[in-house]
Amino acid sequence: MYGVVLAAGQGTRMRPLTDDRPKPLLPAAGRPLLEHIFDACVDVVDEFVVVVGYRGADVIDRLGDEYRGKPISYVEQAEPKGTAHAIEQARSVVDDRFVVLNGDVLVDDGLAQALADAEGHAIATTRVSDPRSYGVVSVDGDGALDAIVEKPEEPPTNLANVGCYAFEPEVFEYIDRTGESERGEFEITETLELLLADGRDVSVVEYDGRWLDVGRPWELLRANELLLADVDREIAGEVASGATIDGDVVVEAGATVRDGVTIEGPAIVKAGAEVGPNAYVRGATVVGPNGKVGHGVEVKNSILMSGAAVPHLSYVGDSVLGRDVNLGAGTKVANLRHDDASVKMTVKGERVDTGRRKLGVVLGDGAKTGINVSLNAGVKLGTGVAVAPGEVVLRDVDGE
Repeated sequence: MYGVVLAAGQGTRMRPLTDDRPKPLLPAAGRPLLEHIFDACVDVVDEFVVVVGYRGADVIDRLGDEYRGKPISYVEQAEPKGTAHAIEQARSVVDDRFVVLNGDVLVDDGLAQALADAEGHAIATTRVSDPRSYGVVSVDGDGALDAIVEKPEEPPTNLANVGCYAFEPEVFEYIDRTGESERGEFEITETLELLLADGRDVSVVEYDGRWLDVGRPWELLRANELLLADVDREIAGEVASGATIDGDVVVEAGATVRDGVTIEGPAIVKAGAEVGPNAYVRGATVVGPNGKVGHGVEVKNSILMSGAAVPHLSYVGDSVLGRDVNLGAGTKVANLRHDDASVKMTVKGERVDTGRRKLGVVLGDGAKTGINVSLNAGVKLGTGVAVAPGEVVLRDVDGE
């Protein structure tokens, strides 16, 4: 059994976080999303095949030749031409049944096992309250796939396609026959329709475990929250006697927690990071490798990536700070609207309701603020953006 993991996309809805990294390498609970997917199927597959594209060398450098004893092969999707096209790239390696998972979703290990246990070709589904934003699956009288309808106004069922599959190698013949969609892509859902038209059965696996499509910045925060709920306390770094560590907190070897610090789990302080003195870290928070949370700083429910620094007298809540971000003293992040409505964020030029009552900011790699800057809820700063001292930022500021 092969595990084909799709990791070729940039993830434009995640910008600016994906300006300089592929989306599957974005960290949740201190590790790339891609590694969490590998963990979910490592006990099911014998070999991984990773489809790379945008900044594929970064993926290869991170994973290497094997993962937890299972070998990894890499194939390239040079242009983003859809899921069927991505899967087709694995043809040169795959010669047996295989499961397909996206490198930017969060699932339990039960999903890969259920797909592996299904007969022949299979599609994974889950029940959702509002299926209009998904591919909606209908089943026939035998419980096999009958049809898939993309984002219907009147969904025939509440079974959503989660984008994970199992296939026999013959699927490549049907991918050869798959036509180009209106979006100019080759979609695996059309391949499934060709299989059905040819009398091939496609099993429907109904999955009721954890599933999160991590496509937008606030969904990365949600993934972080879900994964940190499973961490166990481990104190391997240096913790001063005057610090207080409550709950499930990981302080990795090489991390430092100074006097006057309170950390309330779940939280992770990665190797090389420094917290304190006199700082407060709470909620589902990760202080990334070589990160800094300094004197008089409160960080709540946030992701600080590698080298991100909040050195003095600042508040950061429900936010994602990219690599090497630096916040000037007195920088404050708003994470709650006065009208108590959910926070909106701009994604690819459109205002989107995030559904989150509390959401702070998303700062691209290398963004910096001067002293006494205020950042409004839902604001994004682009890669390398610098904000002058004393500014009040109410709208996104794009990088050059």
